[in-house]
Amino acid sequence: MMKRVMLMGAPLALMLGACGQQAAAPEARNAAAAPAVDPVAAEQEVRAFIERYNAYYGANDLDNYFASFDPGLTQWWPSGRVDLKTYETDWRRGVAAGGGNTKVAVSDLRIQVGPSADAAVATYILEVTPRRDGKPVDRIERNQETDVLFKRDGAWKVVHVNYGPARQAKP
Repeated sequence: MMKRVMLMGAPLALMLGACGQQAAAPEARNAAAAPAVDPVAAEQEVRAFIERYNAYYGANDLDNYFASFDPGLTQWWPSGRVDLKTYETDWRRGVAAGGGNTKVAVSDLRIQVGPSADAAVATYILEVTPRRDGKPVDRIERNQETDVLFKRDGAWKVVHVNYGPARQAKP
């Protein structure tokens, strides 16, 4: 098989040489066409995104919070699958009625970045102090969350969320 590839490559090299061009190895052609992938930079971007996205959630900044989601978002909650439109409608209604959050804290954040650095999974514990009637509720809800993110047109967006109760922290 290797001989066949080498033999087929020789006429191409001769033709390119006659045109004043050099034949590049397939790996070099692919590397030149593909953008540089930096998984460390992608992980830092995702980490900053998750912190910012949850800060919006904690501050009840609904426009920026919902702008963090891809329009095709899928979600699993303890109650089942929830679509973005239903979630946004219900959450906006709740916040307008004095609900929402008083405080949100992210801990144990772990990020996995895909090989092409345009997909990532973020898992973490999210502790939420809710509010009711505009006042903090005297309890902390401890949840485990998994977010799947895609980078499209240079921006990270959450495309899937899996959210449910987590074990209480040990004292």
